[in-house]
Amino acid sequence: MKEGQASAFLNISPYISAHYLTPQLSPMTERLLQFIWQMQYYNKTDLQTVSGDQLSITYPGQFNTNQGPDFLESIISINNTRWAGNIELHVKASDWKMHGHTDDQHYSNIILHVVWEHDEDIYDKKGKPIPALSLNDKVPKILLQRYEELIYNQKIIPCENSISVVPEIVWDSWKARLLTERLQRKTETIAAYLKQTNSHWEEVFWWLIARNFGNAVNSNAFEAIARSIPVNILAKHKGQIHQLESFLLGQAGLLNSNFHESYPKMLQKEFNFFKKKYNFPPVYEPVHFLRMRPGNFPTIRLAQLAMLINNSLHLFSQVKAAPSVKEVEKYLQVTANDYWHYHYKFDETSAYREKTLGKQMVNNILINTITPILFAYGYIHKEQVYKNKAIKWLEDISSENNNITRQWKQLNIKNNTAADTQSLIQLTKEYCLQKKCLSCAIGTAILKRSF
Repeated sequence: MKEGQASAFLNISPYISAHYLTPQLSPMTERLLQFIWQMQYYNKTDLQTVSGDQLSITYPGQFNTNQGPDFLESIISINNTRWAGNIELHVKASDWKMHGHTDDQHYSNIILHVVWEHDEDIYDKKGKPIPALSLNDKVPKILLQRYEELIYNQKIIPCENSISVVPEIVWDSWKARLLTERLQRKTETIAAYLKQTNSHWEEVFWWLIARNFGNAVNSNAFEAIARSIPVNILAKHKGQIHQLESFLLGQAGLLNSNFHESYPKMLQKEFNFFKKKYNFPPVYEPVHFLRMRPGNFPTIRLAQLAMLINNSLHLFSQVKAAPSVKEVEKYLQVTANDYWHYHYKFDETSAYREKTLGKQMVNNILINTITPILFAYGYIHKEQVYKNKAIKWLEDISSENNNITRQWKQLNIKNNTAADTQSLIQLTKEYCLQKKCLSCAIGTAILKRSF
């Protein structure tokens, strides 16, 4: 699978021959060669094919990320004869045979073979030589040098030393695209969940919000708990906080001890009755307490989740109808039952503290569950209003504070809203860490500004 198309806004002019590469300077890659050809970043003065024919490039073609030649619908002239067709690129001309193109019908209309090293002549299926262009003496040295600085940099953000040259307008347009990419990726996950529930949005919402309450450590366990208790059963017990708590804490395996206090004993009794009544399936994913703040203990998060269910009915429908993200914040401002004011675990008393869902956790849920499922609803139902609302809400939520966002903040990259931080997380995970600099508008802008 070829790496995605680099930013189309670049328009780089060729440079004088003194700055052009020799084959010994650095190894070439096919992706870099594609980028050079796409941007036409080579010396086009007095172009000739390897056989000595005069060559001019009218249109390099459309970069093809699917099966077949690298560039489609290209237009060139050889000895003043105009040709329209496809162009294939290889580091070595002999790669044509290695890749099995000779007998492949997808390569039957190749009008030019662009190579870095012309190590042999290539012929089509009829035995006719395919015109070839070698670029190894036509590319500026600084291009490969700058590219190497990016691709071989071991830092998480490879371009951090050059990032200041990128104009804000480039950042704004690229971050908008990154945000959409991230939301579309999450939409794919939600679509898979919908298939499992026969498109039951409230059920999927219940799974996702439960998963979010589990944070990173207990996310899988909380989702498994949610899957074991259908929303129609939860709806029957709305307003019965003790019963809801017993369902969640019981399915989490937290009601299996011999308790001393009356409250967990009561929950245990409730759970044993309803487990038989509803035939709750066992949950095999354990919850964890280690290496986390007490406020994030699974007991507290499940008690808060139970209160959210207790206070709300058809919560996803309420989210869709909400006029602003502030309204949704109100739904999430829940406090665990009174017992938990003095406890973090059963049978272990602690100093009084109301276990209210904090601002940071509320924002986490808004960012990672509410806006993605709202966007997914708009995307799947082709209702732009919900997609726009999801993006607007992310713009209204304050920025996240994590290892990734802090690194971008140190580089003075605008990081004021959740829309900013979600874009930067997408950029880091899908481009920086994978060294897709040639598919990144920031990477390509830096290469452009280097000359």
